[in-house]
Amino acid sequence: MATRKPSRAQLTHLDAEGRPAMVDVSSKAVSARSATAECKVKFPAEVAAQLRASGLRAAKGGIVETAVIAGTMAAKRTHELIPFCHALPLEGLRISIDWHSERELRIECSARTTARTGVEMEALTGATVAALTVYDMSKALSHAIVLGPARLLGKHGGKRDFGKVG
Repeated sequence: MATRKPSRAQLTHLDAEGRPAMVDVSSKAVSARSATAECKVKFPAEVAAQLRASGLRAAKGGIVETAVIAGTMAAKRTHELIPFCHALPLEGLRISIDWHSERELRIECSARTTARTGVEMEALTGATVAALTVYDMSKALSHAIVLGPARLLGKHGGKRDFGKVG
């Protein structure tokens, strides 16, 4: 079975000649927009047990607190990290981190704005940078920590709503 390539009409970050380009959102209506993303962090069993016993504290400090700060800072700077993202005024951002299973943390990031374009990339950036920070804070215990999957759980506002937004 052959895989179907998306047409250029479906790829919004290409101009008429197929070159990379920022989407012009100037004609879009300003509306309330929100998005929620998650990223998981899976630890080897002995590392998860050690982190649980320490209350998610490492030699560098509180893992959850540091990851929330890092994810928030990254979400606010998404347009500096992802070339074609628009700078958005984030009006709300919430990152939650908790155990999803015995060996896996679940990081969820919800972002809100009132703008001409959505906040999916900000939510994904917040969740993934928080996960990277958990890795950084925990890597002294093991380099066998696995990040992901990272995924968009939902978005609302704009042309299409998708999934659930927290």
